[in-house]
Amino acid sequence: MAKGVKVAVVSTVFAMMVGGAGYGAYNFVSAMSDDGSGSGGVRSGPPDADEITKTSKDFFAAWEKGDAASAAALTNNSTTAEVLLAGYKTDAHIGDVRITPGKAAGATVPYSVKATVSYDGKSKPLAYRSKLTVVRGVTTGKALVDWQPSVVYPQLKAEDRLVTGESANPSIEAVDRNGKVLSKEKYPSLGPVLDALREKYGAEAGGTPGIELVVKHPDETPDTSLLTLAEGKAGKLETTLSATAQAAAEKAVKLYGQSSVVAVKPSTGEVLAVANNRTDAFNAAFEGTKAPGSTMKIITAAMLIDNGVTSMNGPAPCPDSAVWQGQTFKNLTGMQPDEGATLANSFMRSCNTAFIKLIDEKPLTDDSLTEEAQNRFGIGEDWKTGVVSFDGKVPAVSGPDRAAGAIGQGQVQMNPLNMASVTATAITGDFRQPYLVSPDLDDRKLATAKGLPYNTASQLKQMMRLTATQGTGAKAMAGLGGDIGAKTGSAEVDGQQVSNSWFTGFRNDVAAAAMTEEGGHGGEAAGPIVAAVLRAAG
Repeated sequence: MAKGVKVAVVSTVFAMMVGGAGYGAYNFVSAMSDDGSGSGGVRSGPPDADEITKTSKDFFAAWEKGDAASAAALTNNSTTAEVLLAGYKTDAHIGDVRITPGKAAGATVPYSVKATVSYDGKSKPLAYRSKLTVVRGVTTGKALVDWQPSVVYPQLKAEDRLVTGESANPSIEAVDRNGKVLSKEKYPSLGPVLDALREKYGAEAGGTPGIELVVKHPDETPDTSLLTLAEGKAGKLETTLSATAQAAAEKAVKLYGQSSVVAVKPSTGEVLAVANNRTDAFNAAFEGTKAPGSTMKIITAAMLIDNGVTSMNGPAPCPDSAVWQGQTFKNLTGMQPDEGATLANSFMRSCNTAFIKLIDEKPLTDDSLTEEAQNRFGIGEDWKTGVVSFDGKVPAVSGPDRAAGAIGQGQVQMNPLNMASVTATAITGDFRQPYLVSPDLDDRKLATAKGLPYNTASQLKQMMRLTATQGTGAKAMAGLGGDIGAKTGSAEVDGQQVSNSWFTGFRNDVAAAAMTEEGGHGGEAAGPIVAAVLRAAG
């Protein structure tokens, strides 16, 4: 390097140091000359307490000054960090930043941020908490901030951006079926759903945009509103939800981590409640794609009845094990075999082997379960609920996966919305596509299917009644009055020590389904969630 260039750089650094203010004016000389060893070597091992304190303070000081390049240089991913840190000021219009570090826990430093968001003459304070971790640079040996988007704001994920400006969509005032306002504050689980409804129906609802700080996501996920600087006019949006059922659903899923539940009105298809308790903002209740376990036996039983293989009171032997094309299937531990079992008995006890043995009967083929799911229950028929949803998947397969699909494993994928609808179809005989917003609002064409013969639906409903009163669903459904029915499910997933818990049931004109990841048997986690919603809504 030429001497003149080196002198110029050092002079610039000195000038910036002199001009810096506040508790942690960034130590540029140290950053340029310190290789972590003091003698030309590269240090290794975890950063010590002094390094953690110094690195975090220097990073906070540069961030406070809006010096994105200098702050980013103190991270282990400077290119990505600089883009987000620069956008904090230029895109999100956040200034007057004051950061207060808390007590470090090892290499992790918590901190609180107080700042001001200003745009088009409007300003509001912003306050939040986050944390960072200091690590050893792989090539430099320096102590560096381990870069994550959440360092800037705790809700940020990869490729998310903070932006302040006029709202992309007018805000909405979502109301339930009785006109009661549904807010994120009162019903936190509805947050992603309300964001999605706003994005799709903000204009139709008649509102006008305001000015907001939002998280913009890289995909089609709706913006997440963080702070409103100027209120627009909220448009009123009527939904099919029931505030009573929603409150019960929100309370119920809080009891079990990674849980989701949906309730629908079988006579109409209207969605009464949707709630998730997850560590992310994913609407697994509507968009999940998980094997549903033995709740799938509702569709499989319908296939057996519709094709004349057996009936509710017909034979469905339950041996200890069943072999299908070289693969052995067994029942849950402790289930007593019963070679003389009827379909109703094997259904209410959730005997896997009974269903495996019957799927080889004529006239069943590799396509039979797929056709039953699609033609009778509307699975895979492009549902238009009003927000993004997955409408289930029951592919036509051969080999072991055909047998696995009959008991809700293999390649079958469902979510609580799908299974609540399956129950609704089973007990009424009619497929009515679930929806959150009336199709009249935007002329959506709802999915259709021909539904079930009366004789099939009446047998399914009676078998679900037996399951809720005498079978595997009895414990969870205990104490519920009215006309009740249920089906339990446990879905084994590769890499999980505990199976996913599934449960679907009905009470009068309400059907509900829930799923709890690694919740165990269907009646243990998902069952109480469904029962709580049915108790409130049924």
